[in-house]
Formats: sequence, structure tokens, C-alpha cells
Amino acid sequence: MDLISLDDVRAAADRIRGSVVRTPLVPAPWADPERPLWIKPENLQAIGAFKVRGAFNAIAALDHPTRAGGVVAYSSGNHAQAVAHAAAHYGIRAWIVMPEETPPVKVAATRTWGAEVVLCGAGERERVAEQLVADTGAVLIPPFDHPDVIAGQGTIGLEIAEDLPGLDVLLVPVSGGGLASGIGTAVKALCPRARVIGVEPELAADTAAGLAAGRRVDWSITDRNRTIADGLRSQPSELTFAHLRHVLDDLITVSEDDIRAAVRELAVRAHLVAEPSGAVALAAYRAVGTPAGRTVMVLSGGNVEPALLAELLAG
Repeated sequence: MDLISLDDVRAAADRIRGSVVRTPLVPAPWADPERPLWIKPENLQAIGAFKVRGAFNAIAALDHPTRAGGVVAYSSGNHAQAVAHAAAHYGIRAWIVMPEETPPVKVAATRTWGAEVVLCGAGERERVAEQLVADTGAVLIPPFDHPDVIAGQGTIGLEIAEDLPGLDVLLVPVSGGGLASGIGTAVKALCPRARVIGVEPELAADTAAGLAAGRRVDWSITDRNRTIADGLRSQPSELTFAHLRHVLDDLITVSEDDIRAAVRELAVRAHLVAEPSGAVALAAYRAVGTPAGRTVMVLSGGNVEPALLAELLAG
């Protein structure tokens, strides 16, 4: 299977420059001195999450006649908002399929960008999206199973390598695998000594199981929906799993209590709002004991329901 390259990521960076925020590396002075920590706050993107990078790259890469026909996406929220935002930027229609259990804040935000939201039952979003493509003639922009989406997410890795070339450890959330695949490709090419470590919830640890088995392992949607990290309930595709096997040095799983504590720490110590999915890298840093050295954690998103955030902050 063909994997993306550093050149693909650099081409993506050229396409999306000016359309996304070049997020800084924020130092965490309260962290372990033997593991100095920097935060890559992708919650500062216009849609509150890293997904905007892949969406803009995938849509920008389409030729003009194809792009004019509009786009379809399916997502539990952040990719939905990203595609809706990018479609609005290009003045094209967008149909977004979202599971009925998606947090209302993410559904409302997607509609704010002018997209048509189609709600569906658990495990039905791919089928519904395929039907929309057939009915509308629009192009499907998948949340992770596409080289242009993966390359777009990889631009985060370019920025990290530029800002901290002496990086030792990178902690990145894993779900469908597009984020870790893209970032890992860039970081491994530019900082070959760095350890790239994926993080996922114990209650949605299908990737950990798959890497241990040497093949993709299927977990039911019912099992994966148990985690509070609603953005980490997807499973890798054949494409992203091949990337993950190539770029990850390790994969750590974290408990629900660890995730909740990490959301609180990011809010109180870093003054950054993280959704549970966006906080898992800090959960791994705190609860598991990651390797010594200069460490970067990717805060992948901050789209959290206000009531849930209040509950998490209250402890």
C-alpha cells in the first residue's frame, strides 16, 4: 500500500497556508523537569480542532469542476465542522452526515458554516454518506481514509519539527489514525530520533489490539461508544493502519479518569479548553510515565459541551 511522503505533507502545507492557524508550541512550565513539555494547541483553529487542515487540503486538491459539485462528509463532529468551514470558504455546498449521539454543540457548529446536516443512527454514517454521494454527485471527503486528508493533518508535524527540531517524544491521539499517520510521517522524516507515541482510550483501544495482533482488529460501535472521548471512537482504515504500523514507536492507552483529570489540568494550568479526545495525550504523559526528553503533546480539539466541561472541572 502506498504511504504518503514528506513531499505530500509539504505540498499540503502550501495549499492550506493562509486558510488555517499556524498554532504555536506552548511551554508547560509545571511539567516534569526530566520531561519538559510543550503543547500543540489545535483547539485554537477556527473550528476548534485539527481536522480543518485535512479538510482544506482535500478540497483544495480537487479540480475546479469537481469541487463545484459540492462535498459530502461523515463525522461525529470535528471533521464535520472542518469540511463545512472549508466548503463555505470555497462557496460550495456541503452535506454532512452525523450520528444522532453527536454532542449538540458540534451539530450546531456544523450548521453555522452553512452545511446541510443529516443525522443517522449509530454505525450508519458511511452508508448514508455513500447514498448522498450517489444522489447529489458530490465528492466524498472522508475523515481519515484519504491521502490528502492524512497529508493535511501532517502539516502539524512540519510545524512541530520547525519549532522544536530537538524533539525527543511526540504524544498524539489515535482514532481513525489520520492525525497520527500524517504527523508521524513528517516527524519521522525531519526528527528521525524522536519517538512517536499514539494514545487512545482503554475503552476504545482497537488500534492497540490491532498493532499487537499485526492486523486490524474490529471493536463493536457499542464498545467504542463507552468512552467519554467521543472523537476517538473510530477505527483505522487499511490505509491509516498501514501508516500507523510504519510511524508509531508505541501506543499507550489511558483510563476515563485519566482523561477527565487531563481536561482539568489543561484548563487550570495551561488555560486551554480541551475536549476529552483532545486531552488524551496529557493523560498519557501524567498517568503512564512517558520516556524522558523534550516532549510535545498534541491537543487535538476543544469542542466540548459546556455542561460536560463544568462537570469535568468540578471533578
